[in-house]
Amino acid sequence: MMFFATLTGHGLLILLILVDPLLHIPMYFFLWQLSLIDILFTLAIVPKMMSDFLLHKTAISASGCGTQIFLGWALGGTECILLGLMSCDRYMAISKPLGYLLLMNWPLCRQMVLNSWLSSAFNVLVRTVYTMSFPFCGPREIHHFYCELPGVLRLSCEDTLPYEMGVLIGRRRAFSTCSSHLTVVSLFYGAIIFMYMRPISSHTSGQDKVVSVFYTILTPMLNPLIYSLQNKDVVGALGRVLWKRSEYVKM
Repeated sequence: MMFFATLTGHGLLILLILVDPLLHIPMYFFLWQLSLIDILFTLAIVPKMMSDFLLHKTAISASGCGTQIFLGWALGGTECILLGLMSCDRYMAISKPLGYLLLMNWPLCRQMVLNSWLSSAFNVLVRTVYTMSFPFCGPREIHHFYCELPGVLRLSCEDTLPYEMGVLIGRRRAFSTCSSHLTVVSLFYGAIIFMYMRPISSHTSGQDKVVSVFYTILTPMLNPLIYSLQNKDVVGALGRVLWKRSEYVKM
């Protein structure tokens, strides 16, 4: 139910932003990119998890595990950067309202989004290849519902602490004066910080599973509700689309 609620909520939000001309502003351009990331993030993890539960077949190939690590971290990293960009966008809208559209022009917005996707993908590609190059010992059993980096690193025969420290360097949080954005940032960044700002040795499999549910399933499902229910423009766009639809049916 959460999986389909996530796809439906984000799909509807993307549709509203694309079809309603009043929503063709930088704020909603970033928002539909965020919805796209959440859809892909959910598709990268939940279908495999559901098939494992339903078929009682909890095995994954090394390439499949590496793919999950790459997609999870690449999409998560892009979302982190995008949330920061959305904070900057809201700051510009509040502090410089008269010059907002000139400063946040469309070429700049597209370049910012493209850079967030490319930089995250390149960074995570290198990290994933390096992670999967470690020698793994023992039963190779990951106590998790998907291939998460800490769970995979625990299987390594080598000391991974230097690599862990390198992963943690450069983490940043974004702030905004908007309540909806603060909520999303708190949920997403909070869970990730708690998950990754601790040594692997202090992790427990049960705790990791619970925390991972927040940023892989719960947050993507709640994002469209948080952004749409508190936003009169989105609610208005939904009303206009439904009204046009009803008028078309009458004709």
